Amino acid sequence: MSAIATPVGYRPYAPDTQPPHAVDAYGSTRKRAPSQPLIGMPHTLSEITGPRFGKAALRAADQDMTQFGGGAAVGERIIVGGRLLDEDGKPIRDALVEIWQANAAGRYVHAGDQHDAPLDPHFSGLGATVTDDEGRYRFTTIRPGAYPWRNHRNAWRPAHIHFSLFGNAYAQRLVTQMYFPGDPLMAFDPIFNSTADRDARERLVAAFDWDSTEEEHALGYRFDIVLRGRDQTPMEA
Repeated sequence: MSAIATPVGYRPYAPDTQPPHAVDAYGSTRKRAPSQPLIGMPHTLSEITGPRFGKAALRAADQDMTQFGGGAAVGERIIVGGRLLDEDGKPIRDALVEIWQANAAGRYVHAGDQHDAPLDPHFSGLGATVTDDEGRYRFTTIRPGAYPWRNHRNAWRPAHIHFSLFGNAYAQRLVTQMYFPGDPLMAFDPIFNSTADRDARERLVAAFDWDSTEEEHALGYRFDIVLRGRDQTPMEA
């Protein structure tokens, strides 16, 4: 007779370490935040078993975003890397990590972005990779610029990179943002400050990483991401 596995719980995150659905200072949450308690829906087999994301579908340009459309992107080259970890510090292997960001002038390649800043024909702002056996990921990209976003008077978003993290199914997706150390705009940003706990907010800020810096090429930043538990990286609700 085979043993029946007993479900093992995980350490819940502490209060105020995750952003709420609605934040008064973050205007668009007033319209999109749920007004009623959420209803949990059971996952079916198709939602928890696929699709599988593999390295075979990736292209070199997915990890090095500084070369696109037959030329080099404008701006400061940077290397962003780190590890994807569970609550016990164990690596999350074979997870799809996607990023998207504004260019060096602070503009996205998106029809909805009409900011008066130039587009870069050699920068798409999109990247993807799959974590290795140690949970590591790595991108070479351009440091994004700040941009205005009309949330309040004189509103500017700090430089940031969006991260989308997939497990082995579409239902297992988390989204967060990475910020840069020393950016003065973080103090005025309601999205960054929607996470009330200061230590948790700091988990959204990358660390300058001398070891990954490449001589005469790019500065390095380390951004480790924890998916669950008390030290979970703040995720978008």
